[in-house]
Amino acid sequence: MAANSANLMIAIGAMCLIPLIFDLVYQEFYIINFLIPAAISIGLGYAIKLYFKKYESKKIKLKHGMMISSFAWLWASLIGGLVFMLATELPLLDGVFESMTALTGTGMTMFADVEILPHSILFFRAFEQWVGGLGVVVMVLTVLNSRGSISSKLYHSEAREERIKPSVGATLRETMKIYAIYTLAGIILYLLAGMPLFDSICNTFSIISTGGMSIKNANMGFYHDDVIYFISIVLMILGATSFLVHHKVISTKGKSLIEDLQFKIIICVIAFVTLMLYFVSNLVPMEILFTVVSAITTTGASVASPQTMAGWPPFVIICLMCLILTGGSNGSTVGAIKLVRMITFFKGIYRHVREILSPEGRVVPIKLNGNLVPEKSISQAGNFITLYMMFILFTWALFCLFGYDPFRSLFAAMSLQGNNGLELGIINQSLHPALKIVGIFDMWTGRIEIYPVLITLRAFFEIFKR
Repeated sequence: MAANSANLMIAIGAMCLIPLIFDLVYQEFYIINFLIPAAISIGLGYAIKLYFKKYESKKIKLKHGMMISSFAWLWASLIGGLVFMLATELPLLDGVFESMTALTGTGMTMFADVEILPHSILFFRAFEQWVGGLGVVVMVLTVLNSRGSISSKLYHSEAREERIKPSVGATLRETMKIYAIYTLAGIILYLLAGMPLFDSICNTFSIISTGGMSIKNANMGFYHDDVIYFISIVLMILGATSFLVHHKVISTKGKSLIEDLQFKIIICVIAFVTLMLYFVSNLVPMEILFTVVSAITTTGASVASPQTMAGWPPFVIICLMCLILTGGSNGSTVGAIKLVRMITFFKGIYRHVREILSPEGRVVPIKLNGNLVPEKSISQAGNFITLYMMFILFTWALFCLFGYDPFRSLFAAMSLQGNNGLELGIINQSLHPALKIVGIFDMWTGRIEIYPVLITLRAFFEIFKR
């Protein structure tokens, strides 16, 4: 287990070296600010690997994979936070928050003015989002081309169930190929729309990963271009669609996309909510459409500022909160509860109602995409949603305790836990340190779906009990 953690630390350190390309291109000379965190992560990783080499095991259990995954996300955020601290003089806590919000695809920021940041730092934030979109562990496994039971346990530790290919290794490679193709397509489309090359790269990394952290203070609203907004909408929907569906698009001539239940629900919800909000408010149609898509795909990109959104009608905000809570498809880059859990949960409720109305002893089966849903999956969906809502309730209560507006606080709590990024103007550098720590915890647990973190904390406390 220690050896696997060490490999992840080495890979995370190597990640810090990639932005040096842009540092050299733009001659910004922030090299040392990337080299120090990279050296710390790589050096410690090698030291741990050498020390625990004789204890290295070929097999690990799922709980060990979850602990390694939890550690990887936290360590990546810490190393990234160190980069931000050294390069921008941001306090370490704010730097870790910035790094966590990028890696988890949440997209909030501690920087008051991102446009004054060096190109290398802006790219680093975008690159963290791109890596985090697939998952830190998944991305590292793809690069290392790991095979066998270890890669399988680590793959499942990041709440990934679906396999494109029979083996995890082949699934990782295929997923990475799809991700790279869409990334390249996004860059080209933005360039054709007139966006500068650097902006195209960073915005594609941010949008396809459903991260939403922009390189402009006004986010995507900076460009004032409906073509760019439409490209972003398409990329957000692609990022929120299962990679398994993407893989089958060509072989099925597009039928896998049209027939996928989660994709159909996403499109129907976007169309229905956009039309409804258009008729009940005086908002600009493109602003409504863009924000609705951003909310349900948990991207958090925006064309309206947080202050502007805070002035929108309460009904509009409540609708956005429902979308933030739901999220997109399972097996995609999105956060939140995810549609498959919501569908399973409500089907379970409907089944219970039907069983009460049916003759005594009748068992009503639940099917999803034509397949029978196991009873275990129904209870797991309910348990996760309950736990998820408890985390939101706890965060909301803390925000209220520190004097923040209850309505905006609930929106912020949902956005943090769902790795969304849309917010109403209360998440900034002036946030109380205790709330920043809670926010980091929420984003961390939200991205790897709570249980790996709880298992890690339980194991940590067990050590001190001995």
